[in-house]
Amino acid sequence: MKHNGIFVTFEGTEGAGKSTLIHAVARQLEASRLGSRKILLTREPGGSPIAERIRDVVIQESVDPLAELFLYEAARAEHVARKIRPALKAGQIVLCDRFTDSALAYQGYARGLPWNKVKMMNSVATGGITPQLTVLLDIDPAFGLKRAREQTRFEAEGVEFQKKVRKGFLKARNENPSRWLILKVADKSPEELATRVVRELLKRFKPDSI
Repeated sequence: MKHNGIFVTFEGTEGAGKSTLIHAVARQLEASRLGSRKILLTREPGGSPIAERIRDVVIQESVDPLAELFLYEAARAEHVARKIRPALKAGQIVLCDRFTDSALAYQGYARGLPWNKVKMMNSVATGGITPQLTVLLDIDPAFGLKRAREQTRFEAEGVEFQKKVRKGFLKARNENPSRWLILKVADKSPEELATRVVRELLKRFKPDSI
């Protein structure tokens, strides 16, 4: 899909600090050369009313891995249709907490579903929309679990599961490294990390060329 927006996704294991970073990035963007653009903050699973209802189920109830993937993709399709696609067509900056790479890392790598089939499902659900920049908050999974704010069944699956998820993100990154910005979370404040993200966006996107 052709659009004049900017689509940025934020990925990481549980407790990496994505939500805090996204708000810090939004504040700094508003004060930057890109600040004239409207900014949409959203998340997955969720982001639209029906997708949020699916979220309530999928983050609490244990289901078969394939069923889990279908639920996520259903929420994603609704989210893209209702929020992401219209925002990008309107030229907005979309900052999304998790997107298709989470499906690859969680359902593909950690759950063991076929990697290429997950990619295919992602493509169907999104209509081919892909992020222009994906920020990976890289954190020691054990430390991340200790500071996780939301206690869902994914935190309960423990550190070994989160280590697999981290490897899944790194595999996704290795397939398309130019799309990714990896940030080491240790000893960095959200504002410092946000400055790195905004600097990268200003380098990639000139206000007069998008």
